This record gives sequence, structure tokens and C-alpha cells, in this order.
Amino acid sequence: MKIFAVGMNYIEHNNELDGALYKPEEPVIFTKADSALLKDHKPFFIPDWSSRVDYEAELVVRICRLGKGIPERFAHRYYDAVTVGIDFTARDLQEKAREKGRPWTICKGFDGSAVIGDWVEKERFRDVQAMHFHLDINGRTVQEGLTSDMLFKIDELISYLSRFFTLKTGDLLYTGTPVGVGPVKIDDHLEGYLEDMKVLDFNCK
Repeated sequence: MKIFAVGMNYIEHNNELDGALYKPEEPVIFTKADSALLKDHKPFFIPDWSSRVDYEAELVVRICRLGKGIPERFAHRYYDAVTVGIDFTARDLQEKAREKGRPWTICKGFDGSAVIGDWVEKERFRDVQAMHFHLDINGRTVQEGLTSDMLFKIDELISYLSRFFTLKTGDLLYTGTPVGVGPVKIDDHLEGYLEDMKVLDFNCK
């Protein structure tokens, strides 16, 4: 199983991150180790080697068939379910890496950094590219996203990735986070919603 993720895919988040509204020329892709996956509502243990770990709520899609060099018009055939996930980011390490032009491997791919919610079959939705999702922490909504605001749409991302990687059943794609990221602390309770369905529910330790 491979875990792909997309950076800077919502323009307001790019402004939040860099103080400028912009669209990258191509999707910004990074990967997470398989040991980053955290599922079944298990708690997230905040690492002691980072001074700030941020939540980034995202729509996640599940790849359902083998594919390579997938044309964009056929990409919708290659995923069957969606959910809300958290791309945890060691922000202090990321800032240092960006300053020095280094990879994001550690700050994005550490153990437990890819939280995944319960899967919902995509057929339950009229249009996966017109879905609302949001994240609550301790009962307060901190992040809201609309998939139509993605700079690179889901089918575009799948087609793009398949140029370089063979996609396999069970691979995951985190599609980017909207504006509103922030730090977590011990005892925070996180709940993620896809439309009106709660699909994510876990605590920080």
C-alpha cells in the first residue's frame, strides 16, 4: 500500500501558509510511510521531538484497481470510496525543511501521521467534486472544505500520479487541506465529517 498526499491544493490555504494566493504549476506530491497510517479511531500520540504538530483535514480517496498511465477521463473508475483523514504535520520541521529546500519526509511521513476515517462508497454522493467536509476539535468547527475548491481535481490527480507510479488496489490519496490548519495538544478530541456523516473520531495523547 502506498500513501500519496497533495500539498498546496487549496488557494486560501496557500495564502495561510505563504501569505500569497497562488496555484502551483503542477500538483505538489509527497508520500507517507505505511507506518504513518492510523485507523480504527485509535489515538494519535503527539511526538515529543516536535514543538508544533498541526492538523490538516483532507478528503481521502481509496484506489480500487490497478492502473498506470490513466487518462483523466477514465480516472473516476479507479477509486471507489472516500473519507476524511488528517495529514498531521510537524510544522517546525517543515519550516526548516522548506527554508533549506529539503524533502518533507520526516515532517509529513512519521508514524501515525496519516489518520483515516471510515470509508463511504462514492456512489452515495451525487458528485465527489462538490462535497463539504469539516473538522471539529473539542466540539468546535476549526476547518471546513468544499471539494469544488481544489486547484487540482481528484481525477486530475489520479491521472497525474499514474504517470509516475503504478496505482494499486488499497493505495490512498490525501487530496489537500483547506484553510484553517492549527496545532493539536494532548487530550484534544477530533471529529471529522463528510457532509452530515461523522466518519472520523479520535483523541490526542
